[in-house]
Amino acid sequence: MTTRSRYLLLLGLRWLPVGLMIPVIVLLPLERGLSIAQVGAVAAIQGFTVLFLELPTGGLSDAVGRRPVLLIAGVVNLAAIVLWTVADSVPMFALVYLLQGVYRALDSGPLEAWYVDSALAEDPEADIEAGLSHSGVVLGLAIAGGALLSGGLVWLGPLGWGPLGSVSALTVPVLVALVLSLLGTVALALLMSEDRPARGLAGLAASVRGVPAAIGGALMLVRRSRVVFALILVELFWSFGMVTFEKLMPVRLSEVMGDPGAAAALLGPVNSVAWLASAAGAALVPLLARRLGPAWTSVALKIVQALTIVAMGLLGGPAGVIAGFLLCYAMHGAANPVHAGLLHRQAEGAYRASLISLNSMVGQPGFAIGAIVLTAVAGQAGTPAAIVTGAVVLGLAAPLYLLRPKKEFREQSPSGISGSLAL
Repeated sequence: MTTRSRYLLLLGLRWLPVGLMIPVIVLLPLERGLSIAQVGAVAAIQGFTVLFLELPTGGLSDAVGRRPVLLIAGVVNLAAIVLWTVADSVPMFALVYLLQGVYRALDSGPLEAWYVDSALAEDPEADIEAGLSHSGVVLGLAIAGGALLSGGLVWLGPLGWGPLGSVSALTVPVLVALVLSLLGTVALALLMSEDRPARGLAGLAASVRGVPAAIGGALMLVRRSRVVFALILVELFWSFGMVTFEKLMPVRLSEVMGDPGAAAALLGPVNSVAWLASAAGAALVPLLARRLGPAWTSVALKIVQALTIVAMGLLGGPAGVIAGFLLCYAMHGAANPVHAGLLHRQAEGAYRASLISLNSMVGQPGFAIGAIVLTAVAGQAGTPAAIVTGAVVLGLAAPLYLLRPKKEFREQSPSGISGSLAL
């Protein structure tokens, strides 16, 4: 099995349980007695945990190795899902989200960094963008498939058998996610190989002491490279704008339909189709990148995505809102692998996971600020105005992709023709 095949298989196993959990992640705590305000409060714990741990865990991955960090993450995730199956109070759900935050921080970056390092070690001219675009396809299909499977499991109703006795319909997808997460962790142990010498406890201690150096190396890349700094700023603006289609779209759909219940029922299949659209965008983007180059492709995708968000906010009727939403997700799925490829081209192998974590970490405050600002705008000026505002901020990221390094360097294009990478 090739490195790319192993990477895509492990990625699919990582995100399929997420798709199963998405449709019930709010409804299950409500069923067990939490209020909507309490659900929001405990869910925020995950975001703050990721924010504080993202960069240190990225440094840990660079210092200790991708495989051990991912295996630790898998164990933490299993503990969180086990607790999900029985949690019935605010403190228990708070612990669930704390563990999920630790898992997300540990899991963010190492698998992708392992794939890129392994692919470039096998072939320095490897087309990593193609592999990353394939990963976007797999991610979208896994989440969409998991969400559809979750809906089917809930529709079948509660389980009245087994060692747990009667299990509610909303808990069934969580149990299936637990089994698939266990399978994914075992697959990591079997399929992920890493060439790092065993050095005993002393070597492990030395690696852990290297975490600050790995973090410092990633920060140094940002300080000395205006291209890396620009890419990090893109992530900040992008995350701000993501609030429009992740948080405000359901509100907008409810407004144009005039029936919150009908809008909620429609959101399930619409979200599944959106992830399929994201997968389609990721599958098609290599064709565009070969013609325009990664930088200009990123500019075009950001501008078009901003326009689809404007459409989502201004078009009348459910059909217009949903059409804008689906096109937005297609652009989102296409943009992710190109942005990741540009970031990887600027990263040094020793600090690769740290830089990915830094990029991800910037997204946390970006999204949080966007949520605060745009919901305030929605309250004062209406949801369409808030959505358009978010679209404008997201679109402002587009020119940052054109920032060139002080010294332009050359690389082999996927076609084998040497050319400059203008960023």
